[in-house]
Amino acid sequence: MSKNLKNELAPWVEKYRPQVLSEIVGNENIVDRLKTIAKEGNIPNIILSGPPGCGKTTSVWAVARELLGDKVKDAVLELNASDERGIDVVRNRIKTFAQTKVTLPDGRHKIIILDEADSMTQGAQQALRRTMELYSKTTRFALACNQSEKIIEPIQSRCALLRYNKLSPVELLMRVKEVVKAENVNADDGGLEAILFTAQGDMRQALNNLQATVNAYDLVNKENVLKVCDEPHPDLMKRMLMFCTEGKFFEASKIIHEFHRLGFSSDDIVSTLFRVVKTVELSKKVSEQLRMEYIREIAKCHMRIIQGLTSKLQLSRLVADLCRVSAAQ
Repeated sequence: MSKNLKNELAPWVEKYRPQVLSEIVGNENIVDRLKTIAKEGNIPNIILSGPPGCGKTTSVWAVARELLGDKVKDAVLELNASDERGIDVVRNRIKTFAQTKVTLPDGRHKIIILDEADSMTQGAQQALRRTMELYSKTTRFALACNQSEKIIEPIQSRCALLRYNKLSPVELLMRVKEVVKAENVNADDGGLEAILFTAQGDMRQALNNLQATVNAYDLVNKENVLKVCDEPHPDLMKRMLMFCTEGKFFEASKIIHEFHRLGFSSDDIVSTLFRVVKTVELSKKVSEQLRMEYIREIAKCHMRIIQGLTSKLQLSRLVADLCRVSAAQ
């Protein structure tokens, strides 16, 4: 199979993955720090913490390419700690790679990338801290994780911590539009808006949702994106909230019960409702204070659902609570 054909068949999230730091979208302060590291050449041990799809692993690979050039294949080891997370991996694969001699330019180091490092066992992390000290002259570690507090304190103290944030809708839209143009995708504004709504600041999710919609339909519009992503329709959620604002309990209940009948889980319904209240422009009748009250009641309901109370009765209770706080305004 030719290289060009492989690229054509690759998922868009891989096909359009940034190769250098200047191509990375969002988290400008962190990217600027990484550019300085790439320029000076002396990379420290680092922990990259943040939500999924914000560019942690991509950033490390971009730095590695700029630091190591054509030696990157020999001098970089990537392990996904969610699969390979035991003490044996640290003692065998990581230690063996750290001991391997690779000819690099002065001031450059081998790099070990541990993805999902917060999934590593306590024993593996304890073994890793010693390995980091022993081979610090030749090897540096980059630990990507969603929750940095799950990394033990001795490792945290040996690393520089970089905290990534979710990507903003503007940043997501910029990259999605580039992909739409490159792939000659037929998309309207409503479809792009739905992609951003379903992605929740996750670039990987945005590109996967875009590609899935293109594969299923010729047109990327709001209806098609929501069908592919199988999410409750935000316009119906908005309509339900308007009924709650007017105190129309039964009309609002019909909508939320219809979502339940269609097979959406209570968690999905409440999570989508939270995003609608937080991000979608509602009626002028909904003040900022009322929006905050809605979020409070949705959070209470979400807490009960997480504890296992997922019945339709909980959804009816949520509608009643939203009507009650609307009436109190």
